Amino acid sequence: MIRVATTHASASAEPTRRDFLFIATGAAGAVGLAATIWPFISQMAPDAATIAAGAPVDFDLSHVAEGQIVKLFWRGKLIFVRHRTADEIKSAQNTDITSLRDPEADSARVKPGKDQWLIVYGNCTHLGCVPLGNEGAFHGWQCPCHGSVFDTSGRIRQGPAPINLPVPPYAFTSDKAIRIG
Repeated sequence: MIRVATTHASASAEPTRRDFLFIATGAAGAVGLAATIWPFISQMAPDAATIAAGAPVDFDLSHVAEGQIVKLFWRGKLIFVRHRTADEIKSAQNTDITSLRDPEADSARVKPGKDQWLIVYGNCTHLGCVPLGNEGAFHGWQCPCHGSVFDTSGRIRQGPAPINLPVPPYAFTSDKAIRIG
């Protein structure tokens, strides 16, 4: 007599314990792999000290009101962003540069067509104090420590400071945004 082998295929709709173990083992392996790889991936990004040492800073100018001075930091240095009024621009442009200690035209301190925006370092060039904005005889900045007075273009007008407030490297990325650095 010949026996015929028959197979019974029983497809169970319910997951078995073996299915659960396969899924749990796979999930644990994936988490372990991610935990192992993560330090290698994160070490490729620059650390905070490197970013602070030279990464460019983007700044949105649309929130700065006319006549307002905003302070921000780039490379650990204070930066003043001043939205100058029409009177401040006119006063800065009409100054006789031959009468200045550190002669520099206002047009050399701002970007062409963007006269209303003055961006300068925010430390007095005498001893590094932080001058107060909208102060002094020229309504620019005045150093409260030693009396240096800067005009609305950041040029030294009175006091012991030897040079103007320096202009950092910056560029307009749009009409209302700048990138410093």
